[in-house]
Amino acid sequence: MPIFQTGGAAADPLVVFDGVTKRFSAAGGAGEVAALDGVSLSVPRGHITAIIGRSGAGKSTLIRLANGLETPTSGKVLVDGVNVAGMSEAGLRGIRREVGMVFQHFNLLASRTVFDNVALPLEIAGAGKAEIANRVSDLLDLVGLSDKRNRYPSELSGGQKQRVGIARALATEPKLLLSDEATSALDPETTRSVLTLLKQINRDLGLTILLITHEMDVVKQIADDVAVIDGGRIVEQGSAFDILATPRHATTRALLAGQPGHRLPDAIAGRLLAAPVDGGRAVLRIVSATETGGTLLADLVRPLGEAAEVIAGSVETVGERSFAALVVSLPPYQAEQIVASEPLPDGLLSAEVLGYVA
Repeated sequence: MPIFQTGGAAADPLVVFDGVTKRFSAAGGAGEVAALDGVSLSVPRGHITAIIGRSGAGKSTLIRLANGLETPTSGKVLVDGVNVAGMSEAGLRGIRREVGMVFQHFNLLASRTVFDNVALPLEIAGAGKAEIANRVSDLLDLVGLSDKRNRYPSELSGGQKQRVGIARALATEPKLLLSDEATSALDPETTRSVLTLLKQINRDLGLTILLITHEMDVVKQIADDVAVIDGGRIVEQGSAFDILATPRHATTRALLAGQPGHRLPDAIAGRLLAAPVDGGRAVLRIVSATETGGTLLADLVRPLGEAAEVIAGSVETVGERSFAALVVSLPPYQAEQIVASEPLPDGLLSAEVLGYVA
């Protein structure tokens, strides 16, 4: 049975950033720097929403606004309809019981056992000993650490420490869980196990999760929705599948450039030209949805005709959906005809000329 359950329809926003700007004093006192600039974003209740972007884009500042660790210079931050930005310190203490946070480097207290680390938020909230004992036992069972209750952080692996951090974040039965690069310090196998746990918590407890990450595999595995931030502004947002399969903004494309469904061989990328040349060819990327991931890449290229030459291709899975991406070279006129088709040929989600080669 779930330890707790949050309600609400999936489309109902639990968190709303409404025209949020955050400025910090510049180094040396030379004016101000805008970390966030007019950000508006809704986080659907019950969803896992990922914020992605380059270092310094404003991801951490944005997520810290949701529990009052940062205060916006202007705009509103609503958590379940309550404006966090306008709350007193006493009010923020109440909000922080409803918003759990998981950190990149665990932030466990070395002098406290696993049990006592998880119990800490309940002690601060004034819970009784019996309530604490029952709640912590349930949480340690949830994260698979019942046998580690009397161990200290120094005796745990990185994955175990992060599971303790997750249990602690859930102690006060929050409506929202914030994840600040929670898997970036973990190896790939441990990352997968922690992501599986977060997905389980989201599914079984109905908990809304807002996470920031620079790891696209994290987004693929657990995110429902994605927002891309660049220079303190949201430049693209949508379902995780749509963003990863058919990115529209240059920043998103740059972030995904190294992913299998987007990567060009170096020998081709270094030769790309902006305009066609006599006797040259166009480089075309086409994307097709496939629910099973079993679409043969040959099925994509066959309708393009004998003139098509395959450069690269892959089938990528995002959550429970898959897409096939293929990069081919074609005579320029043929590639441009495909891109200009209204609608696109059957089965294609997108078609884009990436450039031209001699």
